[in-house]
Amino acid sequence: MAGRLDGKVAIVTGGAQGQGEAEARRFVAEGASVVIGDISDEQGASVAASLGDAARFVHLDVTDASQWAAAVKLAEGEFGPVSVLVNNAGVLVFAPLQQLTEADLRKSLDVNLMGTFHGMQAVYKSMKAAGGGSIVNISSFGGMTGLPALGAYVAAKFAVRGLTKTAAIDFARANIRVNSVHPGGVDTPMTQAPDGTSTDDAPFNLTLPIKRHARPDEIANMVLFLASDESSYCTGSEFVVDGGGLCGLHNLMSG
Repeated sequence: MAGRLDGKVAIVTGGAQGQGEAEARRFVAEGASVVIGDISDEQGASVAASLGDAARFVHLDVTDASQWAAAVKLAEGEFGPVSVLVNNAGVLVFAPLQQLTEADLRKSLDVNLMGTFHGMQAVYKSMKAAGGGSIVNISSFGGMTGLPALGAYVAAKFAVRGLTKTAAIDFARANIRVNSVHPGGVDTPMTQAPDGTSTDDAPFNLTLPIKRHARPDEIANMVLFLASDESSYCTGSEFVVDGGGLCGLHNLMSG
């Protein structure tokens, strides 16, 4: 049976664990060849090794344009021109605005926004050579609304949403589609308790129509759709996967 990504070559950032790992595994299962980029070398190499000949790992600090160039070169050398990019790497910075430092704001913008910017620029020529492709930028439902004590994260994710729309216009002639995915809380190391346990019973989750965090594979399913030719008429759009989080937030604020 043919896979939904047969013949495609993908780069997935932040692929050493959590949501990025789920995306990389799903892509390989659907026939893609995948380069996993991350700063966690041991974890990333382990994930790639577990996926066999269809995966490679590259150390990738997404804020460094030269490392992006090396990641694209590796993908092309091992598998061919890049046809899918998932800008998944991200950081959370918790601080109410009155306590947020300039350094923390810049860190959030560097990883969440500039990392996405560098990635899109880095793959453009390769995707054009491939005859087109799909870029999936992981924003957040925090890229659709404000969230308390997450001003740095929200600012960056709103910017990712806007940059996605402009890239969709600028890249269209090269047959490159660009969309953003907006998860709510996802049960990954980024959102888990310090002991690694899920925080499904956190007070905010109880306001949601679906009263839990998403599983990483649930986000990967949406990313898979956008990476595949099934979404051939989708570009410049946002796809919210938040268990009704925006509804829940409205209820919380008005309740």
